[in-house]
Amino acid sequence: MQYTWNFKLSQATSNDLSSRFNEMISVQQKEMGIFLSYYTKADGAVAENVTLEKVIESTSNTSGKLILGFHKIFYNACLNIHETEKEQMTVNYNLDQDTATVKLLGPLIEERGMDEI
Repeated sequence: MQYTWNFKLSQATSNDLSSRFNEMISVQQKEMGIFLSYYTKADGAVAENVTLEKVIESTSNTSGKLILGFHKIFYNACLNIHETEKEQMTVNYNLDQDTATVKLLGPLIEERGMDEI
């Protein structure tokens, strides 16, 4: 399973992708947290405080990889978990300049197979 999410890029005057992605993340912080929480829910956590760590551009101007940093927040009364370290995740992006949108593709999670009896 691979999750995707479309985000709107601002019509910034800067052509610098890093600054445009930083602005997108700060404006759409809640949506970014929801997107990354799809990957942290197996641990019983949600992702918050998403930041852009690095932009890795590919040979194309419209695709590449982002390294996103975030905190895992656990909501389990039985466990006394308090993490202060930032987690990181690498996601792919496809940029559509005409509509000023970016499609983020999370990592591929292998589906669990059948259990044997």
